[in-house]
Amino acid sequence: MNELYIVTGASGHLGNVVARKLIERKERVWLFLLSGEKSVVEGAERSYHGDVTDKETLLPLFLDAVGEKVILIHCAGIVSIKTRFTRRLYDVNVLGTKNVVDLCLEHKVEKLLYISSVHAIADNLRGETIVETTAFDHRKVEGHYAKSKAMATRYVLQTGRKGLHVNVIHPSGIIGPYDFGRSHTTTLIEDFLSGRLRALMAGGYDFVDVRDVAEGIISCAEKGRPGEGYLLTSRYYSLSELFEMLGEIAGRGKHLKTLPLWFVSFTAPMAELYYKILKQPPLFTRYSIFTLGTNNRYSHDKGKKDLGYEPRDMKETLQDTCRWLQESGRVHNGKIHSI
Repeated sequence: MNELYIVTGASGHLGNVVARKLIERKERVWLFLLSGEKSVVEGAERSYHGDVTDKETLLPLFLDAVGEKVILIHCAGIVSIKTRFTRRLYDVNVLGTKNVVDLCLEHKVEKLLYISSVHAIADNLRGETIVETTAFDHRKVEGHYAKSKAMATRYVLQTGRKGLHVNVIHPSGIIGPYDFGRSHTTTLIEDFLSGRLRALMAGGYDFVDVRDVAEGIISCAEKGRPGEGYLLTSRYYSLSELFEMLGEIAGRGKHLKTLPLWFVSFTAPMAELYYKILKQPPLFTRYSIFTLGTNNRYSHDKGKKDLGYEPRDMKETLQDTCRWLQESGRVHNGKIHSI
């Protein structure tokens, strides 16, 4: 029997790319979208609408799949750099994941792949490379987003010990084309290409191509060992390094000014209030500044060994992202150069 892939959060950046790649491979794919959302992926066998926080809206997905060999990829979730607690973040990332996991166990799903985050893993001593773990404690990570992912990951692994084949995927900072939801990083790139971004923060992060993560997830569905987690990351890039590459791609010789983290930290509360008044997502917060100043060095050796995972060069990622933003009409000025 051919596998049936179900992708939750299928209009999100990672979710829609996972679905695209599965459809390209001629796999059978069902999408689960938030109520009112329009699919950004063509070629899926079926689409369902609902909310992971409402278990009843998830049920048709499982009832219609009775007798199928289901591999469920749970991408639905909220990524947030907000400093303050929001109930919706907890409901979607923790309770929503619990609903999905419980239904997978109840309906004897073949495999569940949960998309967690590197932030669910507690930081270790500065400079040490972070690797996979099976110990997750929300009290040992910083920020409400990280806490929600740590709680959900722990529940997934606990359920896995009850007989459900589970794998946990930990992506780092995702960049790449097909970001219809305007994530934080894509917005920064868009602002840079449009000339609105005037300065950068110091610090950096591990950035990875969304297509590489999607390929790693699909490979994990085929090769992942039960109960194992996989870091799907690339390498650490300072923001200066990242935007220097973007400058070359956009044909700009002028580099952005880099502001020290202590200065940006001082202004962050005012910036968060400013964006709240505008009813727009903030470009930086106290939490995002904290993240840029932490270790952020991860090993993907396990994924390379078990899954054949190999991230591409970031220059290719940035070029393709810039081209996609132009082709989508998100930016209108400038020419994209190959570097």
